[in-house]
Amino acid sequence: MSEREIGTAERVEHLDVVIVGAGLSGIGAAYRLQTEHPGRSYAVLEARDSLGGTWDLFRYPGIRSDSDMFTLGYPFKPWRDAKSIADGPSILRYICATATENGIDRHIRFGTKVIAAEWDSTTARWTLTLTQRTGTGVETRNLTCGFLYSCSGYYDYDRGHSPEFPGIDSFGGQVVHPQFWPEQLDYTGKKVVVIGSGATAVTLVPAMAEQAESVTMLQRTPTWISAVPGRDKIADRIRETLPQKLAHRVIRTKNILFNIGFYQYCRRRPEAARKLLTGLTTRILKDEKQVAEHFTPSYNPWDQRLCAVPDADFFKAMRKGKAEVVTDHIETFVPEGIRLKSGRVLAADIVVTATGLQLLAFGGIDLHVDGVPVRLNDQFVWQGTMLTGVPNFAVCIGYTNASWTLRADLTSRLVCKILGYMDRNGYPAVVPQPDRDLSERPLLDLASGYIQRSIGDFPRQGDRHPWTVRQNYLLDSVTTMRTDLRKSLRPLPIRQFERV
Repeated sequence: MSEREIGTAERVEHLDVVIVGAGLSGIGAAYRLQTEHPGRSYAVLEARDSLGGTWDLFRYPGIRSDSDMFTLGYPFKPWRDAKSIADGPSILRYICATATENGIDRHIRFGTKVIAAEWDSTTARWTLTLTQRTGTGVETRNLTCGFLYSCSGYYDYDRGHSPEFPGIDSFGGQVVHPQFWPEQLDYTGKKVVVIGSGATAVTLVPAMAEQAESVTMLQRTPTWISAVPGRDKIADRIRETLPQKLAHRVIRTKNILFNIGFYQYCRRRPEAARKLLTGLTTRILKDEKQVAEHFTPSYNPWDQRLCAVPDADFFKAMRKGKAEVVTDHIETFVPEGIRLKSGRVLAADIVVTATGLQLLAFGGIDLHVDGVPVRLNDQFVWQGTMLTGVPNFAVCIGYTNASWTLRADLTSRLVCKILGYMDRNGYPAVVPQPDRDLSERPLLDLASGYIQRSIGDFPRQGDRHPWTVRQNYLLDSVTTMRTDLRKSLRPLPIRQFERV
């Protein structure tokens, strides 16, 4: 920890690399860093009091992955559990085990939030302003580092998206947001209404239906939902036949190819994909009218992220009569529940507002370069990893159409390659710079509401490689580590930095 003398100048600790965030990405980044650069000093700064990120924060019933764990897990640590689509506690145990087995947990500093980062070209260092919880309160400290790597994702851990609903103060029941689930919430025998139709809603409905009197999912418009096997039987046979590490690679490759193939099918043949998905849902529910009304969106598959439901649990809850889907708009809350524009009143003891995430770029760190604030939405992202105008700074951005970790691990490996490149050439700092003007596109190319609300605050991607954030792991896996760093990374000798 930094040594401080009260009332005198501060002696500031210096590290080679600082990783922000101790979630799935941050732990993976630390593994790659200490494996490929064992001599470098580093710390993982985590604002919360425990590791795991998303998988520790979200505690709502049924919390699970919506990607298979053979691709969401790390390539260097085989997934051993039976279920391919895993529950949140299992994923959290997996992340914790990875950190402990590799000694990464000794580098994590909990209760430590990075609120600002100032780059100084005269020293080629970042000065980080931290708030740190102590036994007596919260202290503000400084820390310097040579390279800053943000692995904090892109949504706000402190705020979810909560629209203002008319009449909500008149409601006589309890309103809950999934991001802040009350530990002691008892919904046994209660009437529950879940507002929303995304991954969180379709997870909550079957999980709560097991104990609640009834669960109604209230959606304004339908979402594409697809049943997937909770357990991968082919993967089970491969694991029975091959050695563990080889089996993991084979299963991972199989799933990557399938997921990319299905995504490309949806994008290139949207009408055929629509027919396939509605046909599968009709086969389960055996009600064409219900599928047409509640499960046939106006947009094409993968214009927004596809919701996966393992073993069709969501649809099975509907067939049992424990769950219902209503497609309508809210007129107002009333004491007994929610009155819809159609005039129907949904009775509720508990309303769950599964209304989405609030985006926040890279943990909300206030970035400055030589005293000048960095306007993120003026910058471009190179290789999905570094930003123009911001030296020695990398960000971890996962895929939107596949497992987050596939891109996250490639990014961490690329960061390690950049650090080695700087060492070999004696460069104290590098910054990406395009060879000619770029046409800008949004960083995340999905129509989902939670993305569209805030994407304007994020950096942009360009119109050509390596300035595009591709959604194709096959291409990225072949090209990322073969990147010629000399073509795009400009070295910045000390005292010769051009201002942003």
